Amino acid sequence: MKLQFRGKAWKFGSNIDTDVIIPARYLTTYEPHELAAHCMEAVEPDFSKKCRTGDIVVADWNFGCGSSREHAPIAIMGVGVSCVVGKSFARIFYRNAFNTGLPLVEAPGEAVDRIQTGDLLEVDLDEGILTHVGTGEIIRLPRVPEFMRDLLAAGGLIPYVRDRLLQGDRTSSV
Repeated sequence: MKLQFRGKAWKFGSNIDTDVIIPARYLTTYEPHELAAHCMEAVEPDFSKKCRTGDIVVADWNFGCGSSREHAPIAIMGVGVSCVVGKSFARIFYRNAFNTGLPLVEAPGEAVDRIQTGDLLEVDLDEGILTHVGTGEIIRLPRVPEFMRDLLAAGGLIPYVRDRLLQGDRTSSV
């Protein structure tokens, strides 16, 4: 599976916590489409209505801080976001995102600073490249480890483990 994405950027600031991504009052479900309706509503009220399949969230520092709820990456994927590019991510959010199948990639801060909401971006996780289509700028990204790319290709941790168990592979480590 190729891990390449193209979409419009949605830029968010630093310290966007999981309660901003999906407020706690909506945590009565794990249904992506229901969570998506409230994704980022505190900072971008029309995000769920305007975001299109394939769009890319771009974040400053410490995206996904706060409580360790899997609902946050599920809500982001439910809106149709293909991946999140950020200066840094809260550690538990980082792992929850990969476990649920949402690609994240850390980008150099100066590159993130030059991206604005509405810019067209291409992200190639296989090659470790972010392209700002409007300016032609190509930004080298740290490569996502192979086992994390395997998780994404499988659709997250549960499908990854299920596939391995069905194949009789009990040696994989995640």
